[in-house]
Amino acid sequence: MSITASQVKELRERTGVSMMECKKALVETAGDIEAAIELMCKNGMAKAAKKADRTAAEGAVFVKTSADGKSGTMVEINSETDFVARDENFTNFAQQVMTCAIDSHAEDVAKLMELNVEDTSLEKLREQLIAKLGEKIAVRRVESLQTDGVLGSYVHGGRIGVLVTLEGGNVDLAKDIAMHIAAMRPQVVNPDEVSAELVEKEKEIFTSQAMESGKPAEIIEKIIGGRIKKFVDEVSLIGQVFVKDPSVKVGQLLKDNSAKVTGFVCYEVGEGIEKKEENFREEVMAQVKGSA
Repeated sequence: MSITASQVKELRERTGVSMMECKKALVETAGDIEAAIELMCKNGMAKAAKKADRTAAEGAVFVKTSADGKSGTMVEINSETDFVARDENFTNFAQQVMTCAIDSHAEDVAKLMELNVEDTSLEKLREQLIAKLGEKIAVRRVESLQTDGVLGSYVHGGRIGVLVTLEGGNVDLAKDIAMHIAAMRPQVVNPDEVSAELVEKEKEIFTSQAMESGKPAEIIEKIIGGRIKKFVDEVSLIGQVFVKDPSVKVGQLLKDNSAKVTGFVCYEVGEGIEKKEENFREEVMAQVKGSA
């Protein structure tokens, strides 16, 4: 059976897959477009499975807030290369994910991917995107915040995203705090929230350094105490110097505006993912030796 250009064009418009792949699918299904779409979906699942073990440490962070400004959702979606993360198909998929995430107040990726967009699950859309772009695509994490107060958000270059909720204050203050968090990356809101385990770990380091000074024990104790206080301030939001005005700490800024941070979440693309280091020279040498 002869496959017409109009059939290939229609299939491409409906799937977004390359002309060559569309023609191949139509040939295999004797020109049946619906069967071709089903075949391409199956092929997409197969390709997704083959790429599952590949490292996807690039991508983008997306933030969306509700119309009433009382809830927000942040999602990290990964790809293998930064180039694909800028592709229109990738960003369109991200917007579909974000719409489902904000509507459902999603907190779990697996449940999020079961949600449908026009009778097609996000998981199937992800598999189709992998087939289309030729890279592993993964929705890595999602988190939502709700508040009766003020919600602030900030995304820096698509690489770092922040959501923050305030009791009191206003939208401008919330955005400033979100920008500060993106820049300074605090671990907790208040100093007393820093884990005892982390404090003890730092104390061991400071003690080892102080002992080498040869100072008296009581002096060493004071030095360690001062360093611990400084460390706790540095990793807690209210103890940090405000990035837009170094003359004031974030805690004082909030107090001056009758506000309190009730929660925040910060994502950076690829953080915590171990990237495979490519050594192309060794790879070539191995191939040369193998063919010798």
